[in-house]
Amino acid sequence: MSESPLAIRKEAWSGGDTRLAKSVARPLVRFLEQETASGVLLLIATACALIWANVAPDAYHSFWESGLDVVFQGTQLFAHEGEALPLHLWVNDVLMVLFFFVAGLEIKSELVAGDLSDPKVAALPAIAALGGMLFPAAIFYAVNVGGSGSRGWGVPMATDIAFAVGVLALLGPRVPFRLKLFLLTLAIADDIGAIIVIAIFYSNGLSFQWLAAAVAGLLVVALLKKFRVWYIPVYMTIGVFVWYCTFRSGVHATIAGVALGLMAPARPLLGPRAFENVEEIITGERATPAALREVSWKMKETVPITSRIITMLSPWTGFIIVPLFALANAGVLLTGDVLTNAVSNRVMWGVILGLVVGKPLGITLFTVAAVRLGIAEMPRGVTTMHVLAAGAVAGIGFTVALFIGGLAFESPGNQDAATIGILVASVLATILGAVLIRLAPAPSEADKIIDTQEPAHAN
Repeated sequence: MSESPLAIRKEAWSGGDTRLAKSVARPLVRFLEQETASGVLLLIATACALIWANVAPDAYHSFWESGLDVVFQGTQLFAHEGEALPLHLWVNDVLMVLFFFVAGLEIKSELVAGDLSDPKVAALPAIAALGGMLFPAAIFYAVNVGGSGSRGWGVPMATDIAFAVGVLALLGPRVPFRLKLFLLTLAIADDIGAIIVIAIFYSNGLSFQWLAAAVAGLLVVALLKKFRVWYIPVYMTIGVFVWYCTFRSGVHATIAGVALGLMAPARPLLGPRAFENVEEIITGERATPAALREVSWKMKETVPITSRIITMLSPWTGFIIVPLFALANAGVLLTGDVLTNAVSNRVMWGVILGLVVGKPLGITLFTVAAVRLGIAEMPRGVTTMHVLAAGAVAGIGFTVALFIGGLAFESPGNQDAATIGILVASVLATILGAVLIRLAPAPSEADKIIDTQEPAHAN
C-alpha cells in the first residue's frame, strides 16, 4: 500500500503533529494550493491600499513617489522625467514584467499544446474575446468622446484572469466545467489583445536605437533556440538586456516580458522514451553519480521549459508581485470631494459601463453570432445564459485595467476616477455574474461527471 501524502511529508515540520503545524502550516499550504488564493490576496492588498491611502494619505503617496536611483559609473540607469524612478514605477515597470512574462508563457503553452492550439476549440472564445474588447472600448469612447479622458478607452477592455476564474470557482457546481474552460481561454485571448493595445497605443517617445537593440536581443534568443542551447542563465542575462533596452526605448517594458515568454519552448526537449531503462539505472549496478545526473536531466527535459518556469514564477507573481502592484496603485483617497469629482467625471462612468455592460454584451453577441453563422459550436452543456454570466464575470478587469489606467492618464483626477470605476465595476461584475449563474440552468449529470474527470487548465 502506498503511503499517504501526509506520511511522505512527515519529515517536514509542516507534516508534524505540533499545534503550529496543524493549525497554521497545513491550512496555509491548502489555501495557497487553491486557485482562488491569489485573488483573495489581491483583494486584501487592495483593501490595505485603500485604508492606507485614506488613513495616512501623505505617507502613502510620499512612500510610493519616493525615488530609488541606480547609478553605474556616474550614469543614471533608471530615470523618470530626469529624476530617480519612483517606487510605484519600480513595481509597474520592473516587477510587473515578470507578471507579463508569465502571461506570455501561458499564452505560448495554450497556442502550442492547449485550447488555443485547436482552431475549432479556440474559435469561439477568441471571437467572444474580440467582442468583449470592442464593445467596452466603444462604450467608453462614446461616453468620453471630446473629453480629456478619451485616451483611456483601453482600460475597460481587460479581464483579470485570477479574479474571473476565482469567482467561477467560488460559485461551485452550478458552473458547467466547459464554461470554466471557455472563460479561461477567453481571458487568455483577451490578454493577447491587451498586450497589443499596450504596445501600440500606450508607448510614448520611441527611441529606435534602443528598440533596435531590444530586437537584436530577441534575435539572439531565437538563434540560441535554433542551436538548441537550453542553459537558462544565458536566457536570463539576455532577458534582462532586452527588458532594459525596451525600458529605454519608450515601448512599455512589460512588452519585453511578453515577447520573451512567447519565445520560450513550449514542447519538451525529450519525449517519453527518455525514461527507458531509468528504473534499471536507479536500482541496479549502473546507479553511479554520473548516471543519476543523466536520469535527473532527462526527467527534467521531458517537461516543457514554459511549464517549468510557470511553476517556478507563478507563486511569486500571484502571491507577491500582483498584490504589491495593487498596494501601489489602488490607493485612492475617498473623500467627499474626490468621490464628487469622480461621479462627475465621465472616465468613471465610461469604465463602469464598459466593464459591466460592454463586456457581457459584446461577449454574448459575438458568441451567438459565431454559433449561428456556423463559425464555431457552443460547448456542450453551456447555454446563452451561461455565456452571459461568464461575460459579466469577465467584466472584472482589475489588475490589467489598473495597469492600463496608469499608462493612459496623466491627470490625477482621471486616474482616481478610473481606479474608482474599476473597483466599483469589479464588485458589480461579480454580483451580476453570480446572479446570472443562479438564473442559468444547472449543469446536467453528464457535465458533473466531466467536471470530476477533466482537470482544469492551470491559470
